Amino acid sequence: MKRTKVSTGILAIALVTLTATSCKDAKKEHDNGDGHHSDMEGGEGHDEAGMDSNGMMDSGQKTSKSDMLVANYLDLKNALVADDENAAAKAGGIMVSDFNNFDTASFGSDEQQELKDIIEDAKEHAEHISESPIGHQREHFDVLSKDMIDLIAITGTEEKLYQDFCPMYNDNKGAQWLSATKEIKNPYYGAKMMSCGSVQKEIN
Repeated sequence: MKRTKVSTGILAIALVTLTATSCKDAKKEHDNGDGHHSDMEGGEGHDEAGMDSNGMMDSGQKTSKSDMLVANYLDLKNALVADDENAAAKAGGIMVSDFNNFDTASFGSDEQQELKDIIEDAKEHAEHISESPIGHQREHFDVLSKDMIDLIAITGTEEKLYQDFCPMYNDNKGAQWLSATKEIKNPYYGAKMMSCGSVQKEIN
């Protein structure tokens, strides 16, 4: 009888210990889940470009390269929105390097030729942006944006993007740009006419 009581007591202690450990682990998992969720919600960063937990792009090298370009293009766009000529020049210089390093080998021959033409033109405008005052930066950003839209049509992107349009820029001829947010923040006029424009379509 004593032996049975001792065994029952040991089992009860083991059960209590196991339950306490399980709750602690579950709480830890819950806390980690919440922390990860908060990180994903925080700000517009390169996390939006579809990185996995190892910091690699989910869809392979091809998408990795286009998303790096997209991220730096968005930095350039944000600098122009903020009327920050120096930050725009820096972002333009980074994009020149991105275009130089863009590998088209994984695409078909027709796509490779198209990408080569797009990249050659886009790189020229990025170079001008890296060397020009803000008025000229915006002129070159207009054409660079068209090139980026054409490039993404071929390469795809993990980013959810909005293709926006300002009807007033360039003597009312209008100009497009890409944004990671639905809210209109105009890179062609900055603080002068921040909300001028509309979303043309969503990409992805």
